[in-house]
Amino acid sequence: DEISNLVSVFQEGNGTVTRIIRMGTRKSQLARIQTDSVAEKLKELYPDLQLEIGTRRLSIIGEKSLFTKELENALERNEVDLVVHSLKDLPTSLPPGFTIGAVLQRENPHDAVVLHPKNAGLSLDSLPEKSVIGTSSLRRAAQLKKRFPQLVFENIRGNLNTRLKKLDEKEDFAAIILAAAGLKRMGWESRIGQVLGPEDCMYAVGQGALAIEVRARDRDILEMVSVLHDPDTVLRCIAERAFLKQLEGGCSVPVAVHTEVKNSVLYLTGAVYSLDGTDCLKDTMQTNIDLHDLVHDGAGERAHVGVTAHSLPLLALDAAEKLGTDLANLLLSKGAQDILTTARQLNDAR
Repeated sequence: DEISNLVSVFQEGNGTVTRIIRMGTRKSQLARIQTDSVAEKLKELYPDLQLEIGTRRLSIIGEKSLFTKELENALERNEVDLVVHSLKDLPTSLPPGFTIGAVLQRENPHDAVVLHPKNAGLSLDSLPEKSVIGTSSLRRAAQLKKRFPQLVFENIRGNLNTRLKKLDEKEDFAAIILAAAGLKRMGWESRIGQVLGPEDCMYAVGQGALAIEVRARDRDILEMVSVLHDPDTVLRCIAERAFLKQLEGGCSVPVAVHTEVKNSVLYLTGAVYSLDGTDCLKDTMQTNIDLHDLVHDGAGERAHVGVTAHSLPLLALDAAEKLGTDLANLLLSKGAQDILTTARQLNDAR
């Protein structure tokens, strides 16, 4: 394990206690960048904190859930104290004993088009007909097939580095679709040829936000990381996660969202798609959220779809969660279950 030491002490309300906080991360470049960025924020807030970052070389290729599991095992065994994830990789139900102690301010949550160098300056609209676009996401493929029927969408695997290499070094793809947030964090913003707005492609639940997973019983660590919560991002992501959870969606079905907070109102647009994008149910709901409501009663101890945010008003957290559940129920009442079941069966049969 490669460990980088940032030396000092952990502060408690009554004085200082020397304590090393161990952060776990995957060995991918993006995971490491994301973890380092959180470490820097913690160092700014707690200059006396001693942080160690240990990377796990994961032998498991494939399921995101396996990466998550491996890191949760380390949390459970007390080998690490906190783990930084992309929130969109975390399931809507966490195993007992774990919670998301912080959801940081969201980076741009939209998807981006990265073009083969020979197509520089073009967009999905202007690429030649039958151009092949690489994406590993059913959600992206479903929406984009419907929106750009003249293009061909094919699967592309691997992490960000691998996918960019496949795009640039071969002639298989005219362009690939990646999350704008990951490209930006990697310093590859210059490769973004086009950012897809909600009219072209709505994003995944939690996309663009980083989450810190901790042991639910570690009150001091929870307290320490909770200052990193970004209130708007927390409420948006609770609504999105509640929507997905109520639909019982996952990576294997095309579910997409769009959220915004304006003048103390939280807006959630959610949609489910058939794999080819021809069937779509989409709707928008809103709820009032008052972040200045100072009622932080004891009930705030409970997590909202895996997120613990004691510093936010309980009424706002409850409203965000209810918004997601209500929108999911609205789509279910219009037949979303049939679309999702068919999509899941077709995908499983592949």
